[in-house]
Amino acid sequence: MNPNGKEIEEYFNILSGALASIDQLEIEKAMEAIVDAYENEASIYIMGNGGSASTASHIVCDFNKGISMHHDRKFKFVSLADNMAVVSAISNDCSYDDIFKMQIEGRLRSGDIIIAISGSGNSKNVLKAVEYARSKGNKVISLTGYDGGKLKALSDIPIHARIADMQKSEDIHMIVLHTMAQIIARRMGHPLC
Repeated sequence: MNPNGKEIEEYFNILSGALASIDQLEIEKAMEAIVDAYENEASIYIMGNGGSASTASHIVCDFNKGISMHHDRKFKFVSLADNMAVVSAISNDCSYDDIFKMQIEGRLRSGDIIIAISGSGNSKNVLKAVEYARSKGNKVISLTGYDGGKLKALSDIPIHARIADMQKSEDIHMIVLHTMAQIIARRMGHPLC
């Protein structure tokens, strides 16, 4: 017998329980917002730090290439963590807390949306960008873990998994984003992205 079997089973069970804690209506609302942005040729700015930045980059690829390749009109996802020259310049010359906000200042248009990913829900640079977006009237979708932090309360569409574990929060965020991508792709006539 696998000596690690119980630990693996426990990890999977905890993940399943956390997934079950998510309000599925919020996921439906998020998909509707993403499709509305697509239909109105609006941009979708996505951000996160560390593993959440990787998740943001990954889902940008899934939408901008995976789903978009089947259509003349393309999704306009933009990861605010991807341009290392911009991120490092803002960090060095201004503040790391401003790396996302400064990239959307003066660029956000009516109908553009923000997707903010933060396991804790308390990343200062994410919160500053979200506060700016809200001040301009833009819709905010968030993916959080733990207690949701400040980000959950600032979001129009909070997708919150009640779990106090960063890695499992990151797992769940990717699962939720992949779920949305596959459902949106199917609804647009494609079985997979």
